[in-house]
Amino acid sequence: MRSTCEAVATEAEYAVALADDALVASQRLVEWVARAPQIEEDVAIGNIALDLLGQARLLYQYAGSLTDPPRTEDDLAYFRDERAFRNVCLVERENGDFAVTMVRLLVLAAYQRELYDRLARSVDPTLAAIAAKAVKEVAYHRDHARQWVLRLGDGTPESHRRTQTALEAEWPWVSELFDGGWLAPALVERGVAVAPASLEEPVLAFLREVLDEATLAEPDPRPAVTAGREGRHTEALGHLLTELQHLARSHPGASW
Repeated sequence: MRSTCEAVATEAEYAVALADDALVASQRLVEWVARAPQIEEDVAIGNIALDLLGQARLLYQYAGSLTDPPRTEDDLAYFRDERAFRNVCLVERENGDFAVTMVRLLVLAAYQRELYDRLARSVDPTLAAIAAKAVKEVAYHRDHARQWVLRLGDGTPESHRRTQTALEAEWPWVSELFDGGWLAPALVERGVAVAPASLEEPVLAFLREVLDEATLAEPDPRPAVTAGREGRHTEALGHLLTELQHLARSHPGASW
C-alpha cells in the first residue's frame, strides 16, 4: 500500500475523490443491466448504480462550485484524464462474475455507510447535506449486497466456491479504503472530512459478521500496492473511462 501522494487540502479535492469512487462504481454496476441472474436484479442493480451516480453528481457540483474558474459536473466526470481521477482501485477493476460484484459492493457499501454517517456531521453544510441523503441509499446497498453474499456463500458448493474465490480476489484492495495518507490532517481537524483510518474497525467488524454467517473464510491480509488516490490506477480504469467519456468527448458542448 502506498501513502506517498500529496495530501488533499481543500474541500473541492476531497469531494472529487468521493465522487470518483461513486461514479466509477456506478459505471461498473451498469455493465450488469440486462445480464444479472434475475430480472428483478436488473432493476435493483440499476437503481443502485443510479443512487451512486446521483451521489457523484452532487459531489461534483459542489466541488466544481469551489474552483476558480467554476467547473461543471460534466467537466469533472467526462473531461478529466485517467491520472486526474482519485477513486480507490477497488471500484475500477473489471466485474468478473456476479459473486465478485456482490462482494465488492458489500465492501464498498459497508465503507460508504460508515463514511456518510460520520460525514453527515461535517462542519461543511453542503457535504453534510449530501452525506445525510447518501447514507440512506448506501444502507440499502449494503443490505442488498449482504443478502446476496449470504445466499451465495451459504448456498450450493459451487456458489460457495465462487464467492470465496471472489473474496480472495477483492480482499487485497480493501485496505486502500482506510489509507489516510492522501488526506490533509487539517481537513479532519477542522471537522470537514472523516479520517479514513477511523472507519476500518467498524467496517471490518460488519464484514466479518457477514462472512461468518455466509460460511466464508476471511482471507489473509495481503494488501495490494495501490495508489488510486494519487491518480495511479490499474489498466482497467482507462478502458472504463474510454467508454464512459466517449459520447461527451465526441460532442463537446452538446446538451442532453
